[in-house]
Amino acid sequence: MRQARLPLPIRLPAIPAVPEAVCGALAAIAIGLAVIAGVYGWQILPPQNTGWMLEGTIGPDPVQYWLGWTYFARAPWAWPPGANPDWGLEVGSSIFYSDSIPLLAFAFKALRPLGQVPQYWGLWIFACGALQALLAWRLIGLVTPDPLARLAGAALFVLQPILLNRLGGHFALGGQFLLLAALYLCLSAAPAWRRLAEWTGLLLAASLIHAYLLPMVAGFWATDWLARALSPDRRKPILALEAVAVPAAGIAGLWAAGFFLLGGGMGGTWGGFGQMQLDLLAPFDPGQWGRFLPQLPRADHLEGQDSYLGLGTILLILAGGLAFAWRPAQGLGRRWPLLAGLALMLALAVTHRISIGGQVVAALPVPERLVEVADALRASVRFFWPLAYALVLGAMAALVHALGGQRAGLLLAGLLVVQLADLRPGFDRLAGFFRPAPVTAPLRLADPFWQRATARYERIRLAPTGLQARHWEEVAVLAATRGLPTDAIYLARVDPARVAALNARTAARLALGEPEPGSLYVLGDEAMLAAARAGMDPARDLLARFDGLWVLAPGWRLPEPTDSPLGRSRTARGENPASAPPGG
Repeated sequence: MRQARLPLPIRLPAIPAVPEAVCGALAAIAIGLAVIAGVYGWQILPPQNTGWMLEGTIGPDPVQYWLGWTYFARAPWAWPPGANPDWGLEVGSSIFYSDSIPLLAFAFKALRPLGQVPQYWGLWIFACGALQALLAWRLIGLVTPDPLARLAGAALFVLQPILLNRLGGHFALGGQFLLLAALYLCLSAAPAWRRLAEWTGLLLAASLIHAYLLPMVAGFWATDWLARALSPDRRKPILALEAVAVPAAGIAGLWAAGFFLLGGGMGGTWGGFGQMQLDLLAPFDPGQWGRFLPQLPRADHLEGQDSYLGLGTILLILAGGLAFAWRPAQGLGRRWPLLAGLALMLALAVTHRISIGGQVVAALPVPERLVEVADALRASVRFFWPLAYALVLGAMAALVHALGGQRAGLLLAGLLVVQLADLRPGFDRLAGFFRPAPVTAPLRLADPFWQRATARYERIRLAPTGLQARHWEEVAVLAATRGLPTDAIYLARVDPARVAALNARTAARLALGEPEPGSLYVLGDEAMLAAARAGMDPARDLLARFDGLWVLAPGWRLPEPTDSPLGRSRTARGENPASAPPGG
């Protein structure tokens, strides 16, 4: 009898192992995404959700970003590409000054034929968390391969109030991963041509994200370039090319975004250089963020509470300092260009008006012309960020050198727990801002008059106009939703001469009874209201109040021409507005 053969074992193809580096990178990205989701919520992510930006709980800045993008998205491409004339008209400028992240605005406008994106800031906020964690993981990998140390350290880099506070309102300034990328390039080695390409791309990206991040990244580049230029084994021709190409990339990005369209007013309106400086106690002042440390006296300006490091980070820097004193690392002197650059940026943050506990203890003599130039960087307190991140990394490196990667990883994990517990008040505060909201926010101007008027007129004028002039927000959102240009603005910078000239011209036209054809006027003060009353023709024009706003509608009482080109509603334009009236 033939014995049955046993079946041979089936050999399945071997599944290739996922490289450890890939697993670590994915874990870091997951940590960054988890932090963002826990702090801000998933509801901000879908592009069609604009209610969280427009309902007003976060403040006026998200409305500014949305308005800039909404006008820019539907306007034809112009020269330079970032020009955005329909928002602001005579006092308008570009997508750069609405802080709408030109890098993403260009990309999504180019993709607009494939589909409309009402808002991309939710995507941006999540991307900032992921990239911050990933680049921190890469940075820590320069000093230790220990998985726990790298991941716990990456989480600490994400859980920084200087980052989370910006992502809570000043979204573009959340692109602080650019600073980590710049620091990585300063501390790592690469072939000359690759380093040229990396710095060129990084400065171009910074110029298309935010004006404050650009000089910080440029400062890092300058220190790295100097360090390589002083090295005897470097190829000087490539360095000479880099000295031209990298700044040129930054300038080209500024030009494309429309930076140079502003004629004046670069200094802004909320104080000049030295008025929004870094108080020397600010990194230790918990403000609205910390739970355990006592409140400290602080500088009296808009960003006086925005430099807190968190108790876990403060303890990390102290522990790193002790570890360095115990076992000093070698070769720090070779990093003197980077250290000098960080010191210079700290000096910019502190400014010539040195403040301790809210009191200016010294005012160093600085030429007035130099202060006027520096006014463009009025919020100089932000130049503390590069040093803050460098200190965090340096402390981690000192701990690894003294304790080894594994022990340092355990310590970093403990400090991470302390940081999480300490920042609970800040998390709760942001949860109040980023509370669940409807997909779209209803228009604040809900009277039926606005529906009829925006279908009849070509543009909406706010008189007087200016930076955050009275009624700017409700008027601008209405105009954007209905597809009409407007001069109701909130921009990072405006030219005061243009504003004054426009207001004078508008007042004269209204007083003479010669309003601009096709314009609907919202009157924001008594002087403009008086001018409108003096010049209007009661038989032709309408002067009335709707939703608490005085309105001059020239020619309202005349029959509306059936073939008039003025009747361009949002539906006729094929728009899918992100802010909608009730029932619309």
